[in-house]
Amino acid sequence: MTAFVLVSGCFTGGWIWQEVADRLREAGAEVHPVTLTGMGDRRDEAGPGTDLETHIEDVLRLIDGVDAPEVVIVGHDYGIHPVLGAADRRPERITRIVYLDAGMHQDGDAALQLVPDQEVRRRLLDRSGQAGDDWLIPAPASDEWQRWGSTAGLPDEALARLTRHAAPQPAGTLTRPLRLSGAVAALPTTGVLCTGSGLTIALIEDMVAGGLPQFQALADPEVGFFELATGHWPMLSCPDELTEVLLRAAVGEGHRITATDTVPAYLRPFVLDVPERPRERVGRIDLYIPDEPAEGAGAAEAEGPRPAVMFVHGGPVPADIQPTPRDWPTLVGYGRYAASLGVVGVTLDHRLHGLDDYGRAAEDVANAVELLRADPRIDPERIALWYFSGGGLLLADWLAEPPSWLRCAAATYPVLAPLPARGAVDPRFRPAAAVSAAGPLPIVLTRVGLETAEIAATVEEFLAAAKACGADVEVIDVPDGHHGFETIDQTEQSRHAVQRAMRTVLSHLRG
Repeated sequence: MTAFVLVSGCFTGGWIWQEVADRLREAGAEVHPVTLTGMGDRRDEAGPGTDLETHIEDVLRLIDGVDAPEVVIVGHDYGIHPVLGAADRRPERITRIVYLDAGMHQDGDAALQLVPDQEVRRRLLDRSGQAGDDWLIPAPASDEWQRWGSTAGLPDEALARLTRHAAPQPAGTLTRPLRLSGAVAALPTTGVLCTGSGLTIALIEDMVAGGLPQFQALADPEVGFFELATGHWPMLSCPDELTEVLLRAAVGEGHRITATDTVPAYLRPFVLDVPERPRERVGRIDLYIPDEPAEGAGAAEAEGPRPAVMFVHGGPVPADIQPTPRDWPTLVGYGRYAASLGVVGVTLDHRLHGLDDYGRAAEDVANAVELLRADPRIDPERIALWYFSGGGLLLADWLAEPPSWLRCAAATYPVLAPLPARGAVDPRFRPAAAVSAAGPLPIVLTRVGLETAEIAATVEEFLAAAKACGADVEVIDVPDGHHGFETIDQTEQSRHAVQRAMRTVLSHLRG
């Protein structure tokens, strides 16, 4: 017999699994819905010292009391933290871990990193782990649940029940880092994706295809995936469908993702054949200096400082990734291409390693700009900034207050608003909101037709906001292009898009 251990997310207890538990039992399974310390009917047991370790111990005690030979442990939302902590200490007892609309957490991660409610995130960060009178996070009111996850598909009665039974969450459960020995990494896993939250199997496949190391474990044969067309609380919105998925997951079913190429997409050759040229490495930046003025350049450009284009990579990318982004063929290609056309091409490695790092990455970009403007070979009043992918959120600062030296902003397959499915980002980094202050700043946006729906939605939000305020946006479409098309799609359409975007940006620098 299979035993299911069900651990729910913030503010909830074992009660939330009632319908699913009943259906699993009807199917012949043993079921153990978990109510963690301080939650549900155990809300009076919590104190200021209640933290993630408390909840891990709760789950361990339950696992140790289960006699069934097969134990499938399910973690919903925050619940995946105590699930992983307990499974890491009892790997021999667990046959499968199910991530139910939950993030990919690693050793050292705190649940705070994926808390979607920005107000709560700021409050917890301000606490800096100190206990005090504010050690409980109030449960959401009925109209606030959407700040914690999509309420798509949730009937009014279920939303009312969610609100009625919700308990305050001990702050320490979200701020204490998860500690893992590595034993949990060998266990079979299943991801159940709630598409109302924005995460789909197609998006996961794109993440794996992108080649970044942190996503390659998702292509392991022991990892399966299911989708549910609902919001963040499927145990309330579609208990029948969730029950079926859990039963199928228990026997190893689920969609498998295959890594189809040994060379990561970001390390494949650049779409343009641009000549090699030396570069100067100064701290975090590389400079590609033109040899001679390009055709059509004026005499002043030939004799004096050159305009510069700085290319800002996406992310987050792991801190220990090798080679680093400025050595990836895409950024090297763009830097060389800019230099071949008579302007200084600049690439940099910024420190966007996690969703909490956007502020630090923005500082890296600003510091790099100051280095460029102080270089006598570069015209300090003629600089363009060009962003890619997840780095697109960093564009927000410059749109909100465009400096006089910023002659053009460019973005290629960008993320232009935070992606809820990937975790919380400081709301400061929302170009779709900042564009209303961009004024006459020219913006060149390269959009790919085969973009994931989640990212495409942010581009459409940005374009709608730009149209409403009359911003100067030129869109370059790559209808058959993928995210990262400069190395993935070696086509004439891709080459034309890169050439057009570059020449458009340079026309603003030289205008």
